[in-house]
Amino acid sequence: MTRDGRRRSLLRRHRDFRLLWCGETAGKFGASVTGVAMPLIAVSELHASTFQIGLLSAASWAPWLVMGLPAGVWVDRLPRRTVMLAAAAVSLVLFTAVPAAAWAGRLSTGLLLAVALLTGTAAVFFQTAYTAYLPDLLSPADQPEGNAKLHGSASAAQIVGLGSGGLFAQLAGAANGMLANAATFLVSLLCLGRIRHRETRTAGKGRGAERALRREIGEGLRLVARDRWLRALTLYGATSNMALMGYQSILVAFLVREVGLAPGTVGALVAAAGSGGVLGAFAARRVAARVGTARAMILFELGLPVLALLIPLTGTGPGVLCYAVGGFGVSAGVVAGNVIKSGFQQHYCPPELLGRVTASAAVLNYGTIPVGALLAGVLGTAVGLRPAMWITTAGVPLAALVLLLSPVGRVRDLPAARRPAGPAPAPGIPAAV
Repeated sequence: MTRDGRRRSLLRRHRDFRLLWCGETAGKFGASVTGVAMPLIAVSELHASTFQIGLLSAASWAPWLVMGLPAGVWVDRLPRRTVMLAAAAVSLVLFTAVPAAAWAGRLSTGLLLAVALLTGTAAVFFQTAYTAYLPDLLSPADQPEGNAKLHGSASAAQIVGLGSGGLFAQLAGAANGMLANAATFLVSLLCLGRIRHRETRTAGKGRGAERALRREIGEGLRLVARDRWLRALTLYGATSNMALMGYQSILVAFLVREVGLAPGTVGALVAAAGSGGVLGAFAARRVAARVGTARAMILFELGLPVLALLIPLTGTGPGVLCYAVGGFGVSAGVVAGNVIKSGFQQHYCPPELLGRVTASAAVLNYGTIPVGALLAGVLGTAVGLRPAMWITTAGVPLAALVLLLSPVGRVRDLPAARRPAGPAPAPGIPAAV
């Protein structure tokens, strides 16, 4: 407590959360560098087509479709910190391989696709374990602050990473920019390895080895499918992510080839747009407390993303502000919505099923991302980059109609606890990012 009776910040009083925060922030910085560097490698060094660029973005998210559900079961069976350590180590090795291949003259589009697929698989396990680990690390009273700090710092790291990615590409070459990402996974490994907290073993984990993989997957899927709140948020996430990744997968090609910007300018512009995420993370809890969590979600996920329609108007000179303003609004809305959704899910879902529920929702949420990337690549090839941007950005605010027409659009607050309807669940099955 401070002298005026307020609780001190989590970063000051909770050593293990501070380590998790540092490791996650470093990882988000590196991922943002990669988000700019990988397409720039494809565009500037390998002269890839628009479809190949979309395919590269799709490859990093496709593992959610294949590995998402079993990953949720394994995360509920295994120590989650160990899963995160293993995933970070694999990513460190793979991202180091890209500049190494460039130095050896072996860099190719096929290698980039392979790295995207494998690091995407590691990300499935890391993200699922991380989401399920946080509620065990923090008390329920600390979870809202923890979610806000993690999402806010992630947005800030992404801003710096996006700007750095373009700068690295311009000064040292796009392939060498991947070294920054590799280094951040080393930081993550060191931070995660120093966490002292050991997880509380739930009843579900103890029987994990005796229960069929298919049955455990079914538990998570049934909860998401039958619960109207989880179902609505998951369907919204699926439609929203398809539109978001649609325009983001061809964004670098659009800014370089259609608008005519240099790589360094692209990085700085994308970073400026991403700064909206910091504002969104900062505002989420305050707006939710004032108007209600459900109403805040509608405001952030429908009101601000309308600005996405400015993005296709981007041009040279003052015209670059169209992307900066549009991207800022989308980033602020998405991050704020994620803060509210994360807090809801952590309180609402049974701890022993949280990994499976997270993975089940993520399979749909993230499974549409490669579809959006591929569709954008096809559209960009067939009708041109700017028309493709119009089509994909229009989908961003339209996706929020799923929320507006669902139970979320008819209440002030999302529920704090689950109230099962119908018969009680079977023994061992306690009654969506």
